[in-house]
Amino acid sequence: MPEGPELHLASLYVNRACGGVVFTGAVRKSEVSKNPDVPFCCEAYSITATSRGKEVKLTLAPMGAEGRELTADAPKPMDIVFHFGMSGLFKMTTEDDLPKHAHLSFYTKEKPRRVLSFVDTRRFGSWHPNGTWQPDRGPCTMFEYKSFRECVLSRLSDPAFDKPVCEVLLNQKYFNGIGNYLRAEILYRLNIAPFECARTVLTGLDIDVCEPWQLLADTKQHVKQEMPDLLRLCHTVPLEVVNLSGKGYDPEKANYSEFEAWLKCYYVDGMKSLRDSNGRTIWFSGDPGPMPARCRSGNTTEKKAIKMETEAKQTVKKENGSGSGRRAGKARETSELPNRESKSRSNKSKTHQPQRQVQCGTSDLKKKLSLHYFNKNKTCISDSQRENAQMTRHNSR
Repeated sequence: MPEGPELHLASLYVNRACGGVVFTGAVRKSEVSKNPDVPFCCEAYSITATSRGKEVKLTLAPMGAEGRELTADAPKPMDIVFHFGMSGLFKMTTEDDLPKHAHLSFYTKEKPRRVLSFVDTRRFGSWHPNGTWQPDRGPCTMFEYKSFRECVLSRLSDPAFDKPVCEVLLNQKYFNGIGNYLRAEILYRLNIAPFECARTVLTGLDIDVCEPWQLLADTKQHVKQEMPDLLRLCHTVPLEVVNLSGKGYDPEKANYSEFEAWLKCYYVDGMKSLRDSNGRTIWFSGDPGPMPARCRSGNTTEKKAIKMETEAKQTVKKENGSGSGRRAGKARETSELPNRESKSRSNKSKTHQPQRQVQCGTSDLKKKLSLHYFNKNKTCISDSQRENAQMTRHNSR
């Protein structure tokens, strides 16, 4: 799943591919997409992109013809906010090479035309015309570091921090831009158990007043000089991915070799993995911590799940005849037919034979079955004879 660094690299890709390019016409949506239409149509417009955490915003800005100023009836600029989901990315291609899973397309004015497309193979991504940054997402861990650090450390009393640190790192309200591979790499570098309580890990950290670092060539030197903590690595580790010069997430070349070499924990041989309460796999080394997914407190959803599972087990036990001690005792006493007794107890209907008839002797049961079979056949024979007699009498007439 694309995370903060990938979305920022996508915004850089759009600005690089669309710089000086004039787009025209309407924005086209694929027929299979369930996302909203983009009500924008202009004779000439430009596209620029910015990112914030796990969101990318495209700005469609109308342009005057041949350098002229815009008229009063010209369309207004529009912002489209994208969420990439599991597989979203942007691609600039020729019109003939339009990707199969292109769900939103912007066409250039040049000939032959090119197309900037939002490609989403699994279709979990979304876009919002005239959208803004989601208000329930916190500051970006990469480019709003000061606000991000203050936001986290000033709200440690929030019940959200009762959960394991590996789950809190995916909470975009506080860690906007951190995803599954980033949390594994961050916790691994600090040797923090993934199921340690988040509040325990964060308590005692200082609220820094330093300005957020920019994308400079000497970022690695800053990382070595600063004393690392969890929040600082949430800022610097994503920047390392960005500084791979796009080789970690390149929509044109799809070269992931350098990114895979950069990974130290996520999907690396020899590492352990567990699923958290949200079903997400966390990779780590060493001890998982004191709060495994089914033993932590303060999660109402998890408690409900455990309660439902317990009730389901009790129901299964009752259906299998082990619900009460008295019934279990009877099952032990009548050990000759244990399976029949358990089935008769689980079936509440009265259409079957009473249990005392099932427990009768074998010879008595055979006699009853034989008598029933004899009476049934006898009745059938009598009916057949009666029909033959009626047919003979009819023919004789």
